[in-house]
Amino acid sequence: MRTLSKLAVIVLFVAGVAAGAASPALAAKPVNTENPKAVAKAAPAAASTAPAAAPLDINTASEADLKALPGIGDAYAKKIIAGRPYAKKDQLVSKNVVPQATYEKIKDKIVAKQAK
Repeated sequence: MRTLSKLAVIVLFVAGVAAGAASPALAAKPVNTENPKAVAKAAPAAASTAPAAAPLDINTASEADLKALPGIGDAYAKKIIAGRPYAKKDQLVSKNVVPQATYEKIKDKIVAKQAK
C-alpha cells in the first residue's frame, strides 16, 4: 500500500508540473521591469558578456572621438589635441588640460601610446 501511495504522489506531482501548477519554490520568479536593479540582478550575464571597448589613444584620437568620452566637449577636445604629445594619460591633469573630476570619468577609457 505504501508503494502505491508514493506512486500516486509522484503521478500527481508530475501531472501538476505538466499543467503548470508546480510548487512555488520551483516556479520561475517574475522579473520586475519597473525596478532597474531587479532587472540587472535577473540578467547579470547579459551585461557582463558585452565586449569592452578598446581604450582611446589621446595622442592620435580625432576631435570627434574625444568628444564621445564622458565630460569631454568641444573645448576639452581642442585642449587635448593642442597639448599633444602625452607620455602618460595622467598628464591631462598635470598639464591642466582637464580637471581631476573629468579625468576620473575617462581614465579607464583612454591610453597615451607613444609613436614608434
